[in-house]
Amino acid sequence: MTAPTSPPPAPAPAPASADDTTGQASDRGLHAPVIAWFDEHARDLPWRRPEAGPWGVMVSEFMLQQTPVNRVLPVYEQWLARWPRPADLAKEPPGEAVRAWGRLGYPRRALRLHGAAVAIAERHGGDVPTDHAQLLALPGIGEYTAAAVASFAYGQRHAVLDTNVRRVLARAVTGVQYPPNATTAAERKLARALLPEDERTASRWAAASMELGALVCTAKNETCHQCPIAGRCAWRLAGKPEHEGPPRRGQTYAGTDRQVRGRLLAVLREASHPVPQSVLDRVWDEPVQRARALDGLVSDGLVEPLPGGLYRLPLT
Repeated sequence: MTAPTSPPPAPAPAPASADDTTGQASDRGLHAPVIAWFDEHARDLPWRRPEAGPWGVMVSEFMLQQTPVNRVLPVYEQWLARWPRPADLAKEPPGEAVRAWGRLGYPRRALRLHGAAVAIAERHGGDVPTDHAQLLALPGIGEYTAAAVASFAYGQRHAVLDTNVRRVLARAVTGVQYPPNATTAAERKLARALLPEDERTASRWAAASMELGALVCTAKNETCHQCPIAGRCAWRLAGKPEHEGPPRRGQTYAGTDRQVRGRLLAVLREASHPVPQSVLDRVWDEPVQRARALDGLVSDGLVEPLPGGLYRLPLT
């Protein structure tokens, strides 16, 4: 990482402690430069275009959880072409959502998105609700997704805390390299304290800080010379101290139950009829792990067992 060649502005205030979020955090001058940077450098992504609408935003938020943009883009486009409105998806069996999910991973998200579509069709006349509480009440919608949809689709003022935003705030404000492994109450408090008062500015700040974390203030290869707030970043000004918290959790895939589950689902996604146990047995040599993975898929509602040792994607 290369530091800026020009000297930084006047020293920034001392980094905020984890609980010191009630002072002048919102006056640190982060909003304007980050939003200006976003206006110039934001990626042209389909869910950011006006034609995406609230449903397009919601679909993208489900798909982007723990999945990079380049993998989401083709599936997103196919999904919206097939199901342009929640009611279109709600009419289909949940197994079709799992089938269309393809290789995005974490396929329970597909079931949750289908459940949300059904609830939207039944409770809200087919329109994604604008009210944050109503969004939060939808099946499969958690704190982050409700805030993201309300902010990005409807321009509302909410703290949107994904991994990228949490990392930006950890470095720029609290002066540490990484946020905690799980979102804390202190992080939520800080994010609320940093929200611009104006709704439109707040929603732009949410999108801009997320993009900054995705493109510049990344987990492993931060490019501080491109960062619009490098001169006031508490972590950089402190000399970039090494992470002192719990070890960062790595993600493994090869040889895990997740890999076995993925292979089993791949067979079922390609099949137009129920699949016999003998066909599924061919995807993984280790029988105990294979049986455990299949049982987990059935328990999660992703696979439906039928009489005679047959399996299919769920119809109900």
